[in-house]
Amino acid sequence: MADKQQGESGNTAKPLTKSEGEEIVQKFQTLRNEQRSLMAKISELEQDLNEHKIVIETLQDVSPDRKCFRMVGGVLVERTVNEILPALTNNRDQLSKVIDSLNEKLVNKGKEVNEYKEKHGIRIRGQDDIKETQGQQTNVAPSTQGVLVSNKS
Repeated sequence: MADKQQGESGNTAKPLTKSEGEEIVQKFQTLRNEQRSLMAKISELEQDLNEHKIVIETLQDVSPDRKCFRMVGGVLVERTVNEILPALTNNRDQLSKVIDSLNEKLVNKGKEVNEYKEKHGIRIRGQDDIKETQGQQTNVAPSTQGVLVSNKS
């Protein structure tokens, strides 16, 4: 009996109950929220990476014995450029690795969202309308666009 129900659930002809539909939508929203949080984290880390690159470029032109300050855990610490530069370089490299890892997770999450969307026949309001209007616009013959034709001789 369970096998029969599983086979029927894959069929789009069977209407879903309200609770099943809500459960599917909830799972889809959860997947999309996870995807958004990954994108936000990647964006935040890319900003940190860019800041590290700018500081490293700036400190490379400065004398290694010059004093500089670094924020460590909310505390401003005084060091020399020679002491700070290797730590910044290491942090930059680690940030790059983490960003690459998160990008891979984001791609996998995107695939998971699309598979779930296709599996359950989810259509997002607004996106389908845009695709339809773009499809209608491409069907118009390009030779008649923006051309005024007069039948008078």
